[in-house]
Amino acid sequence: MDALGIGEGSVVADLGAGSGWFTIRLAQRVGPNGLVWAEDIQPQMLEAIDRRKGRYGLKNIQTKLGTADDPRLPKNALDAALIVDAYHEMERPVVLLRNLAGSLKPDGRVAIINAKKDGGGPGPPMEERVDPERVIRDAEAAGLRLLSRDTFLRYQYMLQFGKRR
Repeated sequence: MDALGIGEGSVVADLGAGSGWFTIRLAQRVGPNGLVWAEDIQPQMLEAIDRRKGRYGLKNIQTKLGTADDPRLPKNALDAALIVDAYHEMERPVVLLRNLAGSLKPDGRVAIINAKKDGGGPGPPMEERVDPERVIRDAEAAGLRLLSRDTFLRYQYMLQFGKRR
């Protein structure tokens, strides 16, 4: 979250949010003046997030049922979007990222965090892990540009993208 500049009042999205582990932490970080969009294509995941946000008393989380091609988030609204360990599940990542790019503010960022192919550790099986070079090619084809490659994670890589100018 620090690397993405997520702070009080930020508007962020957690794509492929699953049960909301990152969603909850993002909501706590952005505070009552911020907003977190928890997006997933499985309604039962969003129901789980709704239960969790109630337990934590968080009112700054909106759940959004997306599709495989479109997260269906508001246009020009996001300071940042986070995709953690979900890229390998995307059927058409270029289309999804193109639609996500339209939801970014002019200086908005997308962070894609995935398990390394050589890193061992937790994550999907090695044959399902996605090479960072493929993610970069897909993002560029979607109209995004690589801003940084962060290497501070032991078993994962983090790529940050912004809108092409």
